[in-house]
Amino acid sequence: LTAEEQQMGEFVSVILGETEDVFGQAVRDQSGLAYSDPQMVLYSGVTQSGCGGASAQMGPFYCPVDQKVYLDTDFFKTMRDRMGAGGDLAAAYVIAHEVGHHVQNQLGILGQTMQARQQSDQVTANRISVLTELQADCFAGIWARQANEQFGSLEPGDVEEAIGAAEAVGDDTLMANAGRAGVPDAFTHGSSEQRMEWFQRGFKTGQLGQCDTFKAAGM
Repeated sequence: LTAEEQQMGEFVSVILGETEDVFGQAVRDQSGLAYSDPQMVLYSGVTQSGCGGASAQMGPFYCPVDQKVYLDTDFFKTMRDRMGAGGDLAAAYVIAHEVGHHVQNQLGILGQTMQARQQSDQVTANRISVLTELQADCFAGIWARQANEQFGSLEPGDVEEAIGAAEAVGDDTLMANAGRAGVPDAFTHGSSEQRMEWFQRGFKTGQLGQCDTFKAAGM
């Protein structure tokens, strides 16, 4: 490992530890369910997951089969250099978002959405995917709020960094940067505006129940 990769590993470990404390308490207190912590795999280039092969081109993802979050070592550099979303909290937002999928898995939401997508046409499946991703953004906002309250993790400008990261990975922004027209029916993660809005909702409320994107969409 390079010195940079070792530093990244230490940073990721700290953020993952904070999510364990925050979501462990939130799930127990707000849903009455037990919470088991996810594991995280940092890899370079390619790796194998319980959900199949993974490569750096895929970006970070959560695999519900082995309950692990996968992060490639170049992703944070890509966010900083190509997306203009640098900073510690921008990177932490991505980690908390992926752990948000683990929370969904623990609450039984992720299995339901995966089944619903398989039984739907492409447009509906994409809409369900967007709502799933926006809920994970909202959960990431809960992490940011609680991490600050419990550990004093945030510094001036940190929330803006996270919101900037949410904006940078919106489907419309990514499509525009790739020279493509933004087609809402083809979105799988949500627009920049939606991703920023739901992160901020989680940050403001700190409540899992306030992150019900499906109810908000009338589903």
